[in-house]
Amino acid sequence: MLYYAVVFFIIALIAALFGFGGIAAGAAGIAKILFVVFLIVSLVTFLLSLAKR
Repeated sequence: MLYYAVVFFIIALIAALFGFGGIAAGAAGIAKILFVVFLIVSLVTFLLSLAKR
């Protein structure tokens, strides 16, 4: 999931470089959502691993 967030971030940077503002904003938005989902899933996994001990 983190991989896809980085990919969309790079797409947003390249699109912004070439002047495609709408595509850049969309890709940046998707990257933000994927990063937040990654953080939530990793936090839940960490807490569940602590609870198993």
